Amino acid sequence: MPQKPKLPEATIKTMNCVKMMKSMEPGSIDVVVTSPPYNIGINYSKYMDRLEQDEYLSWCREWAVEIARVLHPDGSFFLNLGSAPSNPTIPHELLLNFVQKEHGGLGGPFVLQNHFHWIKAITIEDDEGNEFSKGHFKPINSYRYVTDCHESIYHLTHKGDVRIDRLGVGVKYKDKSNINRWKHTEGKDVRCRGNTWFIPYKTIRSREGERNHPAPFPPELPEMCIKLHGARPDLKVFDPFLGIGNSWTAANRTNAGHFYGCDIDEGYIAEAKRRIKLQITKNHASRD
Repeated sequence: MPQKPKLPEATIKTMNCVKMMKSMEPGSIDVVVTSPPYNIGINYSKYMDRLEQDEYLSWCREWAVEIARVLHPDGSFFLNLGSAPSNPTIPHELLLNFVQKEHGGLGGPFVLQNHFHWIKAITIEDDEGNEFSKGHFKPINSYRYVTDCHESIYHLTHKGDVRIDRLGVGVKYKDKSNINRWKHTEGKDVRCRGNTWFIPYKTIRSREGERNHPAPFPPELPEMCIKLHGARPDLKVFDPFLGIGNSWTAANRTNAGHFYGCDIDEGYIAEAKRRIKLQITKNHASRD
């Protein structure tokens, strides 16, 4: 009889993230990757994402201080933030509140080490002038604003000097002659991807059955963050706003040693656990 697949090592709790972090050891987490509520009016199951701006920023500073406390001195905090066209400054205001004064911020605990642009949809022309549109395009009905097709990913660290694996999310050279022309390639067909990441959503037929959450990021996004920091078997990854668990999926894909996650919504936690069990079952089936 085949052995029942077991879940990877994980600590998942239905609770407030600040409360959970206060129970965690200082410097115990290698990578934090998360996407908190953006304060743009999204109605989550247990939370209405609409606070006064000062109240929202104060709440975010509270959990950011705890993230700084639990983050390892050489750890990485990847923060995904978006906005609404009518209130586009939210990510910038939040970033300023998180960054140290000596690095251009307002007295937060972090340094901005890298800034990535998550591109959800893009239209390009090839060398022959043919136009191609790729990605997830969610149009808006407006006479003032254009459709927003990107979000930010802020890579925050304690001192701005964390060594990363640039080629962990590398891409192949278009011009293969560069491989031998440049010594730093060491003969390998891989280069730095840069700070624009094209990660489209997969097409879904039913939000309830496939994306049971109003604002998830695709698992490829946290997966790239973990790989950029440097994936390894003893890595400890944490998502304080777990949602339906796409960061948990990413941690499993990169063989992280332990994953920590929490959310105030028991329904999202249940869905996250269901997805992880399905992922593990599929992985075992593919090896049989």
